Amino acid sequence: AKMRETYQITEYGSFTRGKEMPGSVSLPPDTFDALENFILSNNRAGDADALELMGISARKGIGKIITAKNYVGVISMNDSATIEILPKIFTQEGISEKNVKRLLVDMLRTLSNSPFKSLQSTGVNIDKLNIFEIFIRMFVGEVFCIIKRGLKSDYETIRSNENTFKGKMIFSGQIRYNYAHKERCFVEYDEFNINRAENKILKSTLRYLYRKTTSSRNKSDIKTLLNAFSEVDESKDYKADFSKIVPDRKTTDYQTALLWSKVFLMGNSFTSFSGSEIAFALLFPMETLFESYVATKLREAISHLGYTISVQDRRYHLFDEPRKFRITPDIVIRDRESKHVFVMDTKWKLLSDTKLNYGISQSDMYQMYVYQKKYVAENATLLYPCTDKIDQSKDIRFISHEEHDRIEIKIRFVDLFDIKKSLENIRKRLKVGSFTANIR
Repeated sequence: AKMRETYQITEYGSFTRGKEMPGSVSLPPDTFDALENFILSNNRAGDADALELMGISARKGIGKIITAKNYVGVISMNDSATIEILPKIFTQEGISEKNVKRLLVDMLRTLSNSPFKSLQSTGVNIDKLNIFEIFIRMFVGEVFCIIKRGLKSDYETIRSNENTFKGKMIFSGQIRYNYAHKERCFVEYDEFNINRAENKILKSTLRYLYRKTTSSRNKSDIKTLLNAFSEVDESKDYKADFSKIVPDRKTTDYQTALLWSKVFLMGNSFTSFSGSEIAFALLFPMETLFESYVATKLREAISHLGYTISVQDRRYHLFDEPRKFRITPDIVIRDRESKHVFVMDTKWKLLSDTKLNYGISQSDMYQMYVYQKKYVAENATLLYPCTDKIDQSKDIRFISHEEHDRIEIKIRFVDLFDIKKSLENIRKRLKVGSFTANIR
């Protein structure tokens, strides 16, 4: 395989077309054009998400510029180029690219219905691999586990021309193929073997990744695994084979590997991005990752204290007659008796002392106001990532002294590289009646 070149930027970073520009990464013209087509074809597809994917602009003397928005992940091109977009995360100390990748992997693990659930970032050499190779590494790890426990067999219905009779005779085939060979039998029979849909898909994925990977370790591991699949056919129709899969107790080991296969073979991972020059795109909105990560870590921090956390809570509508306009706060925390309720929303946005209202949007405030009223919450908290543009120790809160209902909305910051410490403050203050959701 031609050496795969990796071009890396962070969120809101940009690419130029073969030109040097401070703070930007220069892409070879062919790769730039392929990426531009990818963005345009997704915009045309009318996918609301795609519009947020990347922006295309032009600058005098430089030409076209592609700027990443709030999606992170990897785009694998057919021309052997890989584009990596890493999260833009503020930190006081200089955090290495390796740490950012490790954090991204940890954040991905918290997504539900994804193959990242079981992944371990340990054992994966994150320093040397790009994200695409890390994902391949994880798939390879899953398949090794399946091989260790043994490939599952199933009955396969086989139609063939045999010298001896078995199963049942297929008369149409007998007339067609054996008109002049009365000694042969065209039959259909069931055979118990490992040639089942799950194994075909795994083999096809391994073959596909063998062609794509440029990591020598991935290549040699895939070669080893392919030996274990020597008696399995490749899948000729991915869609049909995926539809044959019925999850059961016997194939629980397979579930994560098959989710990965869907990502690699169907390209329809968790986003519906597609493009002719694109092998596959695995892109995630940071908003979703931030929310999922904070909720998971919060649950770990407080579950043993008798509080329950509900994510994307769907209990209430804005109106009861008719029941319309559902409201879904990101995080709702309740104590055992549901006497004390705390509502939180995560926002992947950098606040700043120099912006009007620190950059908090009016619609977000309306939302929090409604949440606190509907849930009769003790308080409502907006959680933002840490930034150097605002004093982290500032106690930002907005209070409405209404006669009938006092509304209080707090603004708190989460340091993703030290999330335990950020959430420790919640735990400390988690005393019934005085839980102030104080994240710093």
